[in-house]
Amino acid sequence: MAAIPTTSLATDSRGLESLRRNAAQDPKAAVRDAAKQFESLFMNELLKSMRSASMSSGMMDNESTKLGTEMLDAQLANKVSGQPGGLADIIARQLERQMGLSPGPIPSAKPANTSLPLVSQPNSTPKIPEKSAAGFVQQHTQAAQAAEAQTGIPAAFMIAQSAHETGWGKKEIIGRDGTNSNNLFGIKAGANWTGATVDVTTTEYVGGRPQKMVQKFRAYASHAESFADYAKLMKDSPRYQNVVASGADAKGFAQGLQKAGYATDPAYADKLGRVINTTLRLQRGLA
Repeated sequence: MAAIPTTSLATDSRGLESLRRNAAQDPKAAVRDAAKQFESLFMNELLKSMRSASMSSGMMDNESTKLGTEMLDAQLANKVSGQPGGLADIIARQLERQMGLSPGPIPSAKPANTSLPLVSQPNSTPKIPEKSAAGFVQQHTQAAQAAEAQTGIPAAFMIAQSAHETGWGKKEIIGRDGTNSNNLFGIKAGANWTGATVDVTTTEYVGGRPQKMVQKFRAYASHAESFADYAKLMKDSPRYQNVVASGADAKGFAQGLQKAGYATDPAYADKLGRVINTTLRLQRGLA
């Protein structure tokens, strides 16, 4: 892959053209380089303003000394730009999110439940190979569309919920024996569940006190089965009739799940709403 030049955007039109060409080959690298250039320009202007405020014109000032000072400032600005944790990092992260090259903020795991509801977040799971948010959306679109046909709930909403429950696929429910449950929605295995299960150690709050206990979660042969079972739960349970009735209303969907007790996190609807917005944006990028 060709390296992206670091010539100044402000002074070298060839550098700008080269950056534009390489953006098609490596968008993330192009974003990082552009962010560094913006930081360099900002630092150069900052140095210029500082010199202007601290130095007065004298007899020794002439066009040559001014040019030398400007060149020194440009060199210094370029040298300090692009350092880890600097302005370039902030600019790059914002550009990547706007361009759909990285996901929006991924919600943190919801706090332990206080009343042993239907859904629970496992205490810990083995590390799952990282997947991009866009890849997660693309991977589960077909299964979500099948679930949409059964429930009327938009596929994007269900993909977003599974992303929220699993950290975009990085925190799937793994049994204590290492078995992957393929359970994308954190659904427990209640008394009426006759399918496969995995045992997972979780932290639950009983009477306001945290207790570690082993919980059984539903297990599926595939992620598609997880979507299908979730769709059946939403469709058949009177508990979630308002969720299904919300139709294409993202806010109504998220708030309906919270009111129905899908999770006890008081901020669940707000967190899920943000992930839905991210999912919709990623879908537009994949279209």
